[in-house]
Amino acid sequence: MADRILLIEDDPSIVRGLELNLSLDGYEVRAAMDGPAGLRSATEWKPDLVLLDLMLPAMNGYEVCRELRRRGLTMPIVILSAKGSEPDKVMGLDTGADDFVTKPFGLAELTARIKAHLRRGRAANNTVLRFGEVEADFGAGEVRRAGAPVEMTARELQLLQYLSRHDGRVVTRQMILDAVWGENYFGTERTVDNFITRLRQKLDGDEPRHFFTVRGLGYRFKAEAGRG
Repeated sequence: MADRILLIEDDPSIVRGLELNLSLDGYEVRAAMDGPAGLRSATEWKPDLVLLDLMLPAMNGYEVCRELRRRGLTMPIVILSAKGSEPDKVMGLDTGADDFVTKPFGLAELTARIKAHLRRGRAANNTVLRFGEVEADFGAGEVRRAGAPVEMTARELQLLQYLSRHDGRVVTRQMILDAVWGENYFGTERTVDNFITRLRQKLDGDEPRHFFTVRGLGYRFKAEAGRG
């Protein structure tokens, strides 16, 4: 079955070009020309990946991204935007996006990023991780804490799974960036700090019991609660 890609973009020329090229690469592609239409398509069609413009009619891309995550949709979201400043990128990632590609972009680079995100998504298996009050089902993309569902983005799930595979070991920020964001990601290590903070807030409570900072090195995850 072909991977499904939803393109939420209001520029007809970009829509036509991406629909043609992604279809030739074997993807099933649908397009939505404004924010509300994109939300409906994402909710009903359940794509494997979303390409999202920021400057959209009726509802901007930040709002669309935030609402997709609020609805519990965990597919990778790649923002495509001419707004490429650092604050724009940070805001996009903070609203739940997994990647940010600045327009104009090279088709080869974009397709490489799409493949990388889809590959990491498929790498998620049916392993269930349990620690403290948390149960994470990576295959289903669901996390619960004390029995209550926890809203998680695809990137947060990927980060949690990566840390759990290195239980008890120190991993550097660069190791995390390469494994979870990919070697072609050009953001800063501060991105990792922000995502670790989110995992702590959602899963660890007020005192670190499972996610520890190792000063000068990186981070250590410990499924068995204890000191860092």
